Amino acid sequence: MKKTLILALAATSLTAGGIAYAQEAQRGGDVTRSAAETRAATQFARMDANSDGVINTADREARMRARFDAQDADGNGQLSFEEMQASREARGEAREERRAERGTEGRGGHRMGRRGMRGGGEMRGMMMQRADTDGDGAISQAEFTAAALTRFDRMDADSDGTVTAEERQAQRGERRGRRGGQPAE
Repeated sequence: MKKTLILALAATSLTAGGIAYAQEAQRGGDVTRSAAETRAATQFARMDANSDGVINTADREARMRARFDAQDADGNGQLSFEEMQASREARGEAREERRAERGTEGRGGHRMGRRGMRGGGEMRGMMMQRADTDGDGAISQAEFTAAALTRFDRMDADSDGTVTAEERQAQRGERRGRRGGQPAE
């Protein structure tokens, strides 16, 4: 059970790295290998809640506790219906603000949230197992960065150290093909 939680947590963080590439693509920018490595380090630092150098169950529990505490407006250790509703509304408003900032009102960001995570639990688990190369149930910064750079290198078709919009589109089509989905648009 603990290992499953750790793997799910790490998979979520690895998935977020893919989302970061998508955000860069929405801005129309190319992504360099150096930028991908920097982004991975930033993401790892955010996910490693207790700063012990690994992403594990303790980090997941700390984030869950912080999320609960933020929702528990009156601090009584229980979430009322009103507190849950207020939290849901605040998340929705924050999501809409992010979309407005990115300019993804139309076809972009919203659709991605629904289609992008099909089979998400299984996929995240597989991603985590691949990232946890020593099999200890925790993801070190080196493992996390290596997994992010492996994904980057897979997208960098011409191996020039930069992932372009065209390379992202080609990779997207390839992934869809492997999953039996629609070809890239």
